[in-house]
Amino acid sequence: MRLSQNVRWLILTGSLAIAGPIWPAGWAAESDPADVAATRKRFLDWDTGANQSYVIPAVEIPAFLATLSLYDRSVYGNDVYGATTRSTWDHFQRQSWEYDEDPFNVNQFSHPYLGATMFGFARSTGLGFWPSLVYSNVGSYVWEMAGEKGPPSINDMASTGQAGSLLGETLFRMASRVLEDGGSQPGFWREASAAVLMPSLGFNRLVYGDRFKTVFPSHNPPTFWQLRLGASGDAKVSDNSAVSTVKRQEVILDFAMAYGLPGEPRYTYDRPFDYFHFEFAAMSSAHTHNWLENILCRGLLWGKEYEVGDNYAGVFGVYGSYDFISPQIFRVSTTAASIGTTAQWWLARKVALQGSVLGGVGFGGAGTNPFKGERDYHYGASLQELVALRLIFGERAMLDLTAREYYISGTGSDDHRGTETIFRGNGGITVRVYGRNALGIQYVASHRDSHYNALPSRHQTVGTISLTYTYLSDTHFGAIGSHD
Repeated sequence: MRLSQNVRWLILTGSLAIAGPIWPAGWAAESDPADVAATRKRFLDWDTGANQSYVIPAVEIPAFLATLSLYDRSVYGNDVYGATTRSTWDHFQRQSWEYDEDPFNVNQFSHPYLGATMFGFARSTGLGFWPSLVYSNVGSYVWEMAGEKGPPSINDMASTGQAGSLLGETLFRMASRVLEDGGSQPGFWREASAAVLMPSLGFNRLVYGDRFKTVFPSHNPPTFWQLRLGASGDAKVSDNSAVSTVKRQEVILDFAMAYGLPGEPRYTYDRPFDYFHFEFAAMSSAHTHNWLENILCRGLLWGKEYEVGDNYAGVFGVYGSYDFISPQIFRVSTTAASIGTTAQWWLARKVALQGSVLGGVGFGGAGTNPFKGERDYHYGASLQELVALRLIFGERAMLDLTAREYYISGTGSDDHRGTETIFRGNGGITVRVYGRNALGIQYVASHRDSHYNALPSRHQTVGTISLTYTYLSDTHFGAIGSHD
C-alpha cells in the first residue's frame, strides 16, 4: 500500500471536510420528554452493549479497502494493485506468505495507521477492544488476499492487525477523552479534534448521529500530558570507527501522555488500556524525508492493582506495545507483548517516583537508513526491555530517564543469518517557571549493532541535545495524591 501520508489523511477525513459543520438533526436536544426517552433508547450504551453493531463495521471496512484499492490502481497502476478474482482465489488456495520489500515507513507506520483506522470503525460502533482487534486483523487479511497481485505479506499482518489495534485503542481513548471533557453535547471543535485523532470515530459519529453519540466512559483516569517544542543542536554520529559531527539543527515537536496512572484508589483497571502511555515526536528535517522521529504506545491488556504500605501503589500485568523509532541513521519498530509493572512511590513529602519496568517478546524490523548496495532492514522475532522513570520534585521540576533495548533475531526472519541489537536512552529535566509553562533540556542517545553474513558488521551511535519549552497538563507533573 504505497499511499502517501497526506493522501491517506485526505481519504480518511474527506467525508468530514465535505460535510463541514452540518451535524445530523438528531443531535439537537429533544423538547418532549417522551421523545427524549425514545431517543435515548437508540443510543449506544457502553456498559450494557445495547445498540452496538457488528454489522456496520463489517460493511465499512470492506468499503474502505475497496476505496483504497481504487485509489492505488489509479495512482500506482495495476502492476501491484491490479488484483483480480483469479489472483485473489490463487492467494486463498496457495497461502504462500512472504516478507515484502516495501519501504520501512510504509510497513511500520502506514500499515499500523491503516490498521488503527479499521480498528476504529469497529470500536466506535460500541465493540470492545478484543472484537475490534479481530475486525482489524480480518480487514488486513482481506487486503493481503484481494488488495494486491503479489504474494501476501507476513510482516503486514503483524503491523496492520496487531500494531494497528494497539495504536487504534490509544487514539480511541484520547479522542473519547476529548469528547468526554465537553460534557453531554461536545461542541464543534471537540468533535473536530476527536475526528483528527481518530477519523473513523469522527465518521461514525457524524453519519449515525444519535446511535453512536454516547461517549465512551473513561471512569476518570488520573492523567498527565505534556506538549514540547524544542530545538536540537548538531548530532554526534559514530559509524563503526568514524566519528563526526553532523550539522542537523532541527525543530522538534513532541507530545506525551500517561493515562490511568496508579495511585488513585477510586480508579480500577478492568478493561484493556485502562492504563497506557503514548509518545509522538516529529522534526523539521531538511536533510531526510523522515519527519517522524518516534511514535510509541504501550497499554495494559490485563492487570491487577497492588499496594505496599501507604506510599507505594502500582499495577502489574500483561502489556501490549507498538514502537517506531527512527533517528537520523537507523530505525527500529516492533509489536510486542510484555510482562511488567507501572507504579508510583512517594519517597518524601513532596518527592514522588513514577515508573514502568517491562520485558517481553514480539516481532519487528530494524536496519540502517538505506545506502546503495546495502539492505535497508530485516524482520525477525524480537526480545525487548524498557525501564522508564520519572522523579517529581513537588510543583517545581521533574527528571525523566528512559532506557529501551531491542534484539531482532533471525528467528522467523526474512534473513535468518542477521541480527540487530538497538539501544535507545534519553534523559531530561523540566523546570516549571510559571503556571503550566516550563523549560527543559533533553539528551537522546541511540546505538545499533548489526551482524550479517553478507554484509560487514555495523556499530552506529547518534546523540543529540535539545532545549525545550513545555506546556504541562497540571502543575504537579502528574503526581497522584498528596503528601503535604
